[in-house]
Amino acid sequence: MEQQQKRLLAVMAHPDDETFGMGGTLAHYARAGVEVYLICATRGEVGEVDADRLEGYKSVGELREHELSCAARVLGIQKTYFLGYRDSGMPGSPENKHPQALCGAPVEEAARKIAHLMREIRPQVVLTFDPIGGYMHPDHIAVHKATVLAFRMAGDAKYRDGLPAYAPAKLYYHVMPHGFMKLAVKLMPLFGKDPHKFGKNGDIDLAAILETSFPVHARINYRKVAEIRDQASACHASQGGDRTSGYLVTWLLRQISSYESFMRAVPEPVRGNVEKDLFEGIG
Repeated sequence: MEQQQKRLLAVMAHPDDETFGMGGTLAHYARAGVEVYLICATRGEVGEVDADRLEGYKSVGELREHELSCAARVLGIQKTYFLGYRDSGMPGSPENKHPQALCGAPVEEAARKIAHLMREIRPQVVLTFDPIGGYMHPDHIAVHKATVLAFRMAGDAKYRDGLPAYAPAKLYYHVMPHGFMKLAVKLMPLFGKDPHKFGKNGDIDLAAILETSFPVHARINYRKVAEIRDQASACHASQGGDRTSGYLVTWLLRQISSYESFMRAVPEPVRGNVEKDLFEGIG
């Protein structure tokens, strides 16, 4: 009997989410012969970009789409699909109220688009953000909600969109282990940094993120493709992906942190078991 082709689908919000969050995992599976697909809800129109990097591009969105195309090619992603929404910016920003902003779109509307693509691609494994969107970004949270609903809709024969019903086998949320973050939050005040105002614009509250934790049901070792992930990261130069910390620091980080962690939402995880393969148990 011919073995079924393995397919993995990642559903993200912005260009760079696929690399900075789970690029090691995507590269790992692409190199293993898995067909890897990406849905990106926006083109990252609100991302801050230095004026000199915009030369030759009509807009921030066009530049970031180009960067995503570069990263997808490096990671080994078969095809990228855009949902056509607009980047909403961080919580409370004026961009939240833009009529095309993702965070203002009806969840069911986005879910229908994602469900249709799930039926078209027919992945066994689907990856998306955790319920708080990693660091409480409204677009990440919107994509999480829409993907969870789409996962159910795709397998529901009563939901009709012109394609046969198809139920992916597994749904995972990418989660950030809190061990290193807890240490960072403790040390930041010693260096004059406020853990409640992290990031370039001071709009990420690391302390608040630590108030919510999620279990880890799968941990993927991407050390063998770490250089590929780094190359994909460099594609997102406008978002700082081309910055390096030096060879020694990079090497040390790979030795201790070349893992990406996931919470398994579907099916119900086996208590105490941490998978090393997202396709574990799929015939």
